[in-house]
Amino acid sequence: MENTNISVGLDIGTTKIVALVGKKNEFNKVEILGVGKSKSLGVHRGVVNNITQTIQSIQQAVDDAKLNSGHDISDVVVGIAGQHIRSIQHSDYITREHPEEVINEDDIQELIQQVYKLVMLPGEEIIHVLPQEYKVDGQAEIKEPVGMHGGRLEANFHVVVGQVSSIKNIGRCIKSAGLNMANITLEPLASSEAVLSFEEKEAGVALIDIGGGTTDLAIFKDGIIRHTAVIPFGGNVITEDIKEGCSIIEKQAELLKIKFGSAWPGENRETEIVSIPGLRGRDPKEISLKTLSKIINARVVEIIEQVYLEIKNYGHNEQKKKLIAGIVLTGGGSQLKHLKQLVEYITGMDTRVGYPSEHLAGDTQEAVSSPLFATSVGLLMSALEGEKIESETTETLESKELNEENEITSEVAIKRKSILDRFGEKLKEFLDNA
Repeated sequence: MENTNISVGLDIGTTKIVALVGKKNEFNKVEILGVGKSKSLGVHRGVVNNITQTIQSIQQAVDDAKLNSGHDISDVVVGIAGQHIRSIQHSDYITREHPEEVINEDDIQELIQQVYKLVMLPGEEIIHVLPQEYKVDGQAEIKEPVGMHGGRLEANFHVVVGQVSSIKNIGRCIKSAGLNMANITLEPLASSEAVLSFEEKEAGVALIDIGGGTTDLAIFKDGIIRHTAVIPFGGNVITEDIKEGCSIIEKQAELLKIKFGSAWPGENRETEIVSIPGLRGRDPKEISLKTLSKIINARVVEIIEQVYLEIKNYGHNEQKKKLIAGIVLTGGGSQLKHLKQLVEYITGMDTRVGYPSEHLAGDTQEAVSSPLFATSVGLLMSALEGEKIESETTETLESKELNEENEITSEVAIKRKSILDRFGEKLKEFLDNA
C-alpha cells in the first residue's frame, strides 16, 4: 500500500460484500477514502458455499474500492460470522510456580493458552478466548490481575467456537483474490465497535445485527463481552416469505419489503393496495399492504423471540446481569419500518437503531453512515487500530538505544498482543496449513 496509515475492512456478507478503504484524520475520526460493493453470490447464511463465485464477488468489491480511493489494496481485515459460530462459558486456573513474584502478562497468556487446549466437537476450532474476570487465591471479581501477588490464578472465559472448514474457506477465498488477510474478527464484535458507546457497554447492552443471512447477537455488561450468538435467520427469510406468500419473484419481493414493508400490521388499512407489474405481458398483481406486513411481522417476531431467548439464557432477568442500556439494532434489517417499536413490545427493553456515524469524519457520504455498513465500519476501525499499534511499536523501537533492545522488544510484544491480535495469529496459523 502506498500509505501505511491506510487500512481496509472487508465484510463478506450473505447479500453483499463491502470493501471500505479509510484512514484516521487529525481529529482521530475515520475518513472513508473509497467504498467497493458487490452482490454476494457464493455465501449462504454467512458460510461460503461456492468458492469461485465468492472470489469473483470479493475481487469486484475490492476493484471498486481501489478505483474509488485511488489506493492499492493488499492487506484486509475480514469479518467472520455464520450459523456455525457458537459460544460457551468456561472457567480455568493455573498454579504459579513462583507465587512470591507478581502476576505478569505471561501468566495470563499461559492461562489463555490452556483454554485453547479444550477438546471441541470434531471439525470445530476455538477462534476467540475472551477473559471476563479473574480470581487470585480465591479473591473474586478482579478485572486486571497484572501486578498482584498470588499462587492460584483463575478466570472465567467466554469461548467462541467455529467450524474449521468454514474459516479455512474464507481464508482460501481471500488468498485466491490476491489479498493478504491481516486479521480476522468476529462480526458482532466489529459491529459493536462501530455503534456502541463505552457507557452502554458498561451499563449492559444487547447488540442485534440483522444481516441478510444471519442475525448476530453480542451482549456486553461492565464493559466486557458476556455472550455471543448467531441465529441462522435474517432479512433473506423475510424476502423468501413475501415471495411465497404473494407468489411473486424475489426481486419484486425485496423491493416490496424495502419500499412498503412494515413490522407492525396494525398501521395498514385493508384498502391500501400496491400493484406489481406482471411477468411478460401478464396482468399486474395487486397486493394488500396489510397482508404484506402480516407476512413480515410473523417472521420478524420469530427472529426477535429467538434473540430474546438468547438474552434470557445469558441471565438478563437476574438483577446483577440486567441490561440497563437495553437493545441496539443495526445491520440492513434494522431499517425495517416500526421494527424498533415491535422489539420494545416483545422484549419490554429500551431499543434504539445504531448508526456508525459517530466514529466517521463529518464529510462522510450518507450511505456509509447507515446501519447497513455498521460491520464494515467496525472492521475498518479494527484494521486502523492494528495499524496504529504497529506504527507506535516501530517508533518506540527506533527511538530507543540498541543496548536496551531486548527489554523493549519484550515490552512491545506484550503491548501489541491484544486479544484480537492473538486471535488473528491463531487463525492465520491454521489457514496457512490449509
